[in-house]
Amino acid sequence: MTRYIARRLMETIVVVFLSLTAVFLMLHLTGDPVKLFLPTDALPSQIAEVRHRLGFDRPIWIQYLSFVTKAARGDFGESLRYGAPALDLLLERFPATFELTAWAMLFSLLTAIPIGVISAAKRNSFVDYTGIMVTVIGQAVPGFWLGIMGIILFSVKLGWLPTGGRGSWEHLVLPTVTLAAYTAARFARITRSSMLDVLSLDYVRTARAKGLAERYVLYRHSLKNALIPLLTLVGLQLGQLLGGAVVTETVFSWPGIGRLLVQALLNRDFPLVLAGVFWISLVISLTNLLVDLAYAWVNPQIRYG
Repeated sequence: MTRYIARRLMETIVVVFLSLTAVFLMLHLTGDPVKLFLPTDALPSQIAEVRHRLGFDRPIWIQYLSFVTKAARGDFGESLRYGAPALDLLLERFPATFELTAWAMLFSLLTAIPIGVISAAKRNSFVDYTGIMVTVIGQAVPGFWLGIMGIILFSVKLGWLPTGGRGSWEHLVLPTVTLAAYTAARFARITRSSMLDVLSLDYVRTARAKGLAERYVLYRHSLKNALIPLLTLVGLQLGQLLGGAVVTETVFSWPGIGRLLVQALLNRDFPLVLAGVFWISLVISLTNLLVDLAYAWVNPQIRYG
């Protein structure tokens, strides 16, 4: 187990390094960020002075070596827009992103697992068809459209909920439902598919032949063995959301990492974008590692060499 974890952590370092390198090169192909922040009537001497101060006048390979050296220490430089350390800005926004992600994941799992289990248990029935229809709609409706419709109905017309921002529990309702709709639909479909495979196995038929209650058969015998595909999907989705739910945070003006990175991309804020890529790569890699380790809890037959 220890060797496996050490190997995966080394792979995480490689993934983060390659991600940062790719984004560093792509950002330098998008243009000069200095001209974006200076007035249009700025003198050439002013442009040259700012470019020199930021280090953009040096050869790109020297900029890259300097960037890699500092990034290894967690120093991505100061944001060009905010004038503060880039990584600190991300860490300031993380609590908001974590709060929204946690509630969205909880809501998704609490709705998706029962729908998937019941649909599989009542295969080809009206209940199953209804569950399939709900999940298809959940995956088909764009998140930005659902969010805007929720604002128009519950905020503008009914006045029940705020249009955006972060504060009380009321601010969480619309972003959580919007973010969870697509996620819950995916979870429900994979749960149903996995449960159908498990319910056809011999040990399930044996459990039923022994006279065990159907609820016991479904949730004690079948569900745990059907969780591995769901765990994989949960890990991928969780890593993506912890990196920032870009659309939802933008629609609801949620002060999270996703909204911050959108603004950084629009402003060509190199240090902030690179810090964001580092954060997203790290979170997704570590989340996948935790999911892999969770497989052994779900299925004791799994061993790590």
